[in-house]
Amino acid sequence: MADANIRIPTDARDRLAEIAAAEGLSLRAYLARLASTLLTPAERAARAEQARAELLKWNGYDLTEAEAAQVDADLDRRLAEIRTR
Repeated sequence: MADANIRIPTDARDRLAEIAAAEGLSLRAYLARLASTLLTPAERAARAEQARAELLKWNGYDLTEAEAAQVDADLDRRLAEIRTR
């Protein structure tokens, strides 16, 4: 496997190295593990679509785009309220 150099601020590198060390990993191993656990935007969209299809099959739940936008707006509002506490 080829290595890559990634430029990040020193404080970010140091923080990641500290987290990795606390888990008994090198920074390289920690970042590789982290990358393997994160989803790309395309993977997230595919999983969301699969979840919607399963929900529809299970109970007929199928939001319209307007309803989904309202749910998203409500969630954003609630998260903003929590952040201001």
